[in-house]
Amino acid sequence: MTPPLHITPLKSWLPFESRPLVVSGPCSAESEKQLRETALALVKIPQVKVFRAGIWKPRTRPSAFEGVGSKGLKWMQKVKQDTGLLLTVEVASQRHVQEALEHDIDILWIGARTVVNPFSIQEIGEALQGCDIPLMIKNPLNPDVHTWTGAIERFNQLGIHKLVAVHRGFSFFNRSPYRNAPMWEIPIELMCSYPKMPMLCDPSHICGNRDLILPTSQKAMDLEMTGLMIETHYAPEEALTDKRQQITPEHLGKILKSLVIRQERGSTTFRNKLESLRTEIDKLDEELIDILARRMSVVEEIGQYKKENRITILQLKRWNKVIRDRVENGIRLGLNRDFILRLLEAIHDETIQKQMDVMNRRD
Repeated sequence: MTPPLHITPLKSWLPFESRPLVVSGPCSAESEKQLRETALALVKIPQVKVFRAGIWKPRTRPSAFEGVGSKGLKWMQKVKQDTGLLLTVEVASQRHVQEALEHDIDILWIGARTVVNPFSIQEIGEALQGCDIPLMIKNPLNPDVHTWTGAIERFNQLGIHKLVAVHRGFSFFNRSPYRNAPMWEIPIELMCSYPKMPMLCDPSHICGNRDLILPTSQKAMDLEMTGLMIETHYAPEEALTDKRQQITPEHLGKILKSLVIRQERGSTTFRNKLESLRTEIDKLDEELIDILARRMSVVEEIGQYKKENRITILQLKRWNKVIRDRVENGIRLGLNRDFILRLLEAIHDETIQKQMDVMNRRD
């Protein structure tokens, strides 16, 4: 059971009229002109409420551009004076926090590399105690919801209640059109555990290229996420970092106009029909669980029979036949092949464990 969080409602400290709330700006602060030109274009887009820029850039190799550092904070202050936009920067240490607060930064964000380190989270959280400043917390690089929720819970226990989760995708070694696999099931799990927690989607880091930003943003909206964090640059091809995933403010405006923002609640007729269909799903789920329970009962009988006859648990020939037959049947019934495989593998793992328990049991 997840511990309760004390979350200050987003609209009480960051007013916006409707989804999506948009946080936008360049990947990295590169020059005063770059920030100013980008921000002046972004302020014309009504959904953009927060201007972002990386001041300190955590890079894998020290020879890469690691940000302009503290002087960029003065440029950010000038953006705020010129546009009225709120400001957000990434912080990874107590020093970053102190400097950001000294330069009137309104919101801080915790990056994917920092969120995995409880010591860093504790240090940053302690530096923020007594400060009424919001935090946006990106998911870790590895696909682990517990690391993500652990950071959120740690900050919350340190008295930080203005919290926003940011889904930026996960490192994944299989070939994919995405820079970071979206793995939507993980942010969905977090949203289900903490329904009052606002969730932004960062399609720039998920996609890694600008062509996929629109469909990924649409998916986020269809999943009822609160908003988007999208990297923009007045001249993306000149960017010192992540130029392929940055877009112009004009492009951002076109994307936002293209989004279909669906209702979270429909008419009474719609809700009644939906409730009827959900009731049918509930009944089918009960039947499915009952069938799985009966299947595992037969599995235990098989395990006992193997034990009595000194037969090994794993029967590869049988398992390969099950996979082939069940997948073919599932495809004929309109089911996705990968889904069937994941389901069968989960059932098989439990089957092996059940039979091992029988083998180890003293009769």
